[in-house]
Amino acid sequence: MPRSRPRDVPASLEERLAQLDALQQALGVRFRDRGVLEVALRHDSFAHERGAGTEHYERLEFLGDAVLNLVVSDYLFRQYPERSEGELAKERARLVSEAALAHLGRRLRLGSYLLLGRGEERGGGRERPGLLADAVEAVLGAVYVDAGYGVAHALATRWVGELLQSLPARAEDFKSHLQERLQGTGRQPRYRIVEAVGPDHARSFRVRVEVDGDVVGEGRGRSKKEAEQAAAAEALRWLDAVERRRARRS
Repeated sequence: MPRSRPRDVPASLEERLAQLDALQQALGVRFRDRGVLEVALRHDSFAHERGAGTEHYERLEFLGDAVLNLVVSDYLFRQYPERSEGELAKERARLVSEAALAHLGRRLRLGSYLLLGRGEERGGGRERPGLLADAVEAVLGAVYVDAGYGVAHALATRWVGELLQSLPARAEDFKSHLQERLQGTGRQPRYRIVEAVGPDHARSFRVRVEVDGDVVGEGRGRSKKEAEQAAAAEALRWLDAVERRRARRS
């Protein structure tokens, strides 16, 4: 009896090309080399099953993460000239968080286009937020490689606009989020002021947050509280990255 295919895995080259065409339409981008997009959708579990030399999306994810952070930083800098560095850092952390990127991944139906190994497929990888977030960054990296920064910038800017409309508008308490996530591991964040400059009426603070003696985030703000929130936001991104790497290895 033939083994059934996992959900959404194409049965033929023609079906796969149709999937890639549908994704390009959703992105609003036409790839000159669809092979780059194919790599962006190939999880390392799939590549490992195929054997040595099979490319997967981690390098493109690395590149896409850098492009996304630059585009979001540039967008916020120009859009909100009245906001401080700490406020901009908090908003950037919200827009590039795992939850935000997974939201984009679900809207693009990226899970249905991914190529996964059998274990990842059985474990529900297509719906896993961390995996969807990784795939969003990998796809953006693929756009950058294939079409250049201008096209990648336009796509990421459109995503930022969508997220600003769809995500909750309230400011998040990043310190509380970090505290809650670390509590389960028995660790505690430690905040340390490393710089305080300027006159009393216009002070600027720089704060670092440490976990087990390692610096995992740094932020600036017009008050200690604002700088601590910015540092905690950066630490949450570090924690997201650690947990995503751990999940890929499991």
